[in-house]
Amino acid sequence: MLPYGRQSISEDDIQAVVNVLRGDFLTTGPAVGVFEEALAKFIGVKHAIACANGTAALHLASMALGLKPGDQVIVPSISFVATANGPRYVGADVIFADVDPDTALITPAALEEAISRADPKRLKAVFVVHMGGNPVPMAEISKIARAHGLKIVEDACHALGTESTADQPWNVGDCTYSDMAVFSFHPVKTITTGEGGAITTNDDKMARQLRLERNHGLEREREGFGNAALAFDTDGATNPWYHELRTLGFNYRLTDFQAALGLSQLGRLPEFLERRRALTARYREAFARLNSDTLRLVEAPKGSNSALHLMVALVDFEGIGTSRAKFMNKLREKGVGTQVHYIPIHRQPYYVEASASPELPGADRYYARCLSLPLYPDMKDEDVDTVVETLQAVAAG
Repeated sequence: MLPYGRQSISEDDIQAVVNVLRGDFLTTGPAVGVFEEALAKFIGVKHAIACANGTAALHLASMALGLKPGDQVIVPSISFVATANGPRYVGADVIFADVDPDTALITPAALEEAISRADPKRLKAVFVVHMGGNPVPMAEISKIARAHGLKIVEDACHALGTESTADQPWNVGDCTYSDMAVFSFHPVKTITTGEGGAITTNDDKMARQLRLERNHGLEREREGFGNAALAFDTDGATNPWYHELRTLGFNYRLTDFQAALGLSQLGRLPEFLERRRALTARYREAFARLNSDTLRLVEAPKGSNSALHLMVALVDFEGIGTSRAKFMNKLREKGVGTQVHYIPIHRQPYYVEASASPELPGADRYYARCLSLPLYPDMKDEDVDTVVETLQAVAAG
């Protein structure tokens, strides 16, 4: 069976974890900081703050923005539910934006339309999603958002390694056009720490706040202490055990053995990216030969060098004369696993009740056709051919 995604674990990855397990620190040790520095260097950003998972990263980013109950945040409807849940955890109301029906990316026009439905006094931020690994047109999105005084968070959980050559060249996550970006290191993502995530930013104050919130809200730095009688010895030295609860944070830490795996995976990231791009090119060549009106791939935006996490086909199930469920089941019977990314969040029962549910035709149109095909570094070239040939055969009935 070819799954839609799968981790790639080497003996070096395993040894990196074993080395930590045999060491002194399983958590709150030095490996996390080393991983953060390496991640920041690769992306080209000042700060990378590792955390428990991508959802925790979205929650931490929402807290660092200072979002509170009654605030409004714009989120595209096509994403994993965590993109909306992050700001919702702190009480913010979600205004859902439509997406391009052929790419699932938020567009400048869709952002403007969502802003028109928001309360200008309550609207505080926009969370954009680099869906599947393709980059949002950040220069245009940023211009619109900044004109309305909005903060910007990139949900880059699919897009580690994606580059844009449009306008001013930038890397996803370097925060050229945003305040923060969040990543996920779930096993099917470009690199993995098992579970894990990170937030990147160039803002020193935000970085400090993120680290504080990640670790219960406990202040351990001298300059942040407020209770001198408890914090300091009679000679003014800091009491070595001392810490203060400055805010109500969370235990969103990454462990040292997860960080060790992440650091080893980062060392393999260039080969992962090369392989994903080679497989993507093979898929595109195979689909071009199909020349089909009912089967095609999501196209990469112009001026992008995408590192795809998802290989999404757009399938006209009605035109083929079958349902998506039947189509997926037939593919599975023939050894090809697929998945759907994603059900529009504005259609989820919780958000139907929690927020206004506008008609978002682009999101609905994308959802009706999307089907994620196998894509992961350990795939062979001939696996791509097998997937496309099986897809064609099933579509032909």
